[in-house]
Amino acid sequence: MEKKLIDIHVHTCPRPTTTRPNGQTYATPEQLIERYDAIGVAMAVILPQANPECAHRRLSDDECLAICNEYPCRFIPFCNVDPRYLTNSPEADFSPLLNYYKERGCKGVGECAANLPFDDPLVLNLFKHCEACGMPLTFHVATQRGGMYGLIDELGLPRLERALAMFPGLIFLGHSQAFWSEISGDVTAQNRGGYPKGPIATGGRVVELMRRYPNLHGDLSAGSGHNAVSRDPEFGCRFMNEFQDRLYFGTDICAPDTPTPLVGFLKEMLDSGGISREVYERIGWRNAEILLGLDPQD
Repeated sequence: MEKKLIDIHVHTCPRPTTTRPNGQTYATPEQLIERYDAIGVAMAVILPQANPECAHRRLSDDECLAICNEYPCRFIPFCNVDPRYLTNSPEADFSPLLNYYKERGCKGVGECAANLPFDDPLVLNLFKHCEACGMPLTFHVATQRGGMYGLIDELGLPRLERALAMFPGLIFLGHSQAFWSEISGDVTAQNRGGYPKGPIATGGRVVELMRRYPNLHGDLSAGSGHNAVSRDPEFGCRFMNEFQDRLYFGTDICAPDTPTPLVGFLKEMLDSGGISREVYERIGWRNAEILLGLDPQD
């Protein structure tokens, strides 16, 4: 199979260790490569775990770099900074830390999943330094404080909008159920943290925010991203066509057997004519090449 796709979002650990709540361990780099060879993924962005809310087995920035240095043709490193690092202060200077890892090859920051409000001073300080250092940031949205991970926002994503306006030079990569459920205008407080089904209603906040803020991009990984574009395929194709230069293929593989339904869906939409070859390639890998400063694939 032709290997072209670039996965914007994956997690790994150097070796199997403690299990996650579902009883599985994180996939090792070697297991990821085996999966990628089977589904046609050329490279993947590894997101370290820095936030205690979701770290079942923490992968440090240096471990991430070591994996990427061992497999430089397959993996791309991000670094991750908890907003509470460096004295738990909104005055913390994250730029030296971010630049240190940027100089060593890290292409962005994330997945940011601290269970703090999106516009908490600690979080805004992290955004400020990511913007100053020219590093895109992948975020996970939570619906509440406690009992889950992710930056907290309400229905309608008002806190995210304030951050998008405050930091126009920072590229935000949106991810998670509470982000992608807002693609539909009929999302409710009850279902925004899950995987709503059925036709997409007009007026979705994700659509509005992406039209209004060019620094908001979409990470289509996991069940949340796949559900957003596949639950109503006709709408999903219109959405992918409209935002073709700001959407990214992803898997969010964690365990060795994590499903990757987006692979088949994108190919199905290409074959049916819902999206063109150009759109397929943009979402599949070309946008990632541009965002991450990679050499274009042949």
